[in-house]
Amino acid sequence: MTQEHYTLSDFDYDLPEALIAQTPLKQRDASRLLALNAISGEYEDRHFYDILDYVKAGDAIVMNNSRVLPARLHGARPETGGHAEVLLLRQDHGDVWEVLMKPAKKSPIGSEVVFGDDMQHPIMTATVLEDLEHGGKMIEFHYDGIFMELLDKLGEMPLPPYIKEKLADQERYQTVYSKVDGSAAAPTAGLHWTPELLDKVRAKGVKTVELTLHVGLGTFRPVEEENIEDHKMHSEFYQLTADAAQDLNEVRQNGGRIIATGTTSIRTLETIGSKFSGELKADSGWTDIFIKPGYQWTVVDAFITNFHLPKSTLVMLVAAFTGREHIMNAYHHAVAQQYRFFSFGDAMFIYK
Repeated sequence: MTQEHYTLSDFDYDLPEALIAQTPLKQRDASRLLALNAISGEYEDRHFYDILDYVKAGDAIVMNNSRVLPARLHGARPETGGHAEVLLLRQDHGDVWEVLMKPAKKSPIGSEVVFGDDMQHPIMTATVLEDLEHGGKMIEFHYDGIFMELLDKLGEMPLPPYIKEKLADQERYQTVYSKVDGSAAAPTAGLHWTPELLDKVRAKGVKTVELTLHVGLGTFRPVEEENIEDHKMHSEFYQLTADAAQDLNEVRQNGGRIIATGTTSIRTLETIGSKFSGELKADSGWTDIFIKPGYQWTVVDAFITNFHLPKSTLVMLVAAFTGREHIMNAYHHAVAQQYRFFSFGDAMFIYK
């Protein structure tokens, strides 16, 4: 079978529901690590803190510093007092946001939602401006004060649909280096890093470099077309600064490896590399890059990633680096060894 003829079924695997991690481990870097050689297909069972054995002086570890917004808001419709739920997807401009609303049919254009315990004196209100094709809406918020502070007070962390448990500590769905508000979901490969482990990595002569990609909920959207070429990717906003680009170009010139933390870092680096013929430059914009088998890599030499949903674009991305057979063998091993899967689960280190 040639790379061009892979179908959705080729990226399926059986996952017992019990292996979907519902809560994070107490110690971030104590998660397990499956280290996979993408060339030979050989793998080793380790722990995340053993990442020190796989990085070397002169390498760069790239991390996405986007911070998850407490993007799920519970409000009421003033006409009826009925419950309304608003999920922020992305800021369009000013106080206008693209959102998902429940119940969508009871929130027509021009209708209002109020937020806060007192409907007569709400903390914040929103007006529906527009219905969007995919079922979302454009709404405009009205408030006094600072929006992000009010969001912290009113909002909840929008955990993925496969996590049923309440999160005791909201910060466990943030990376320790998160600082730029804007994501609707966490860049979860980064959840394994601790400040102490990053210090040890730097002490070994490895550079740590930050970029930003705001993760959209499209990351959870299932692929429905059996012909994967027909799948339309969601867009996400990214940014790489001039200083970060310079650091990474120096690492490459000196023979070091670019090691991405997570598929969001990969998407940013490969978007920019594809745009500038393999070079890294300061850049920002929207990317809908779809990395799947057959893709020609331009920047990333190795990466850390979690275990992804069956038949997802993220499994396809990893397969583009390892080949389908190697990644599927590794996933079957992880299931047999009862690794923990998805957002709060264990990690892989994939290298050549």
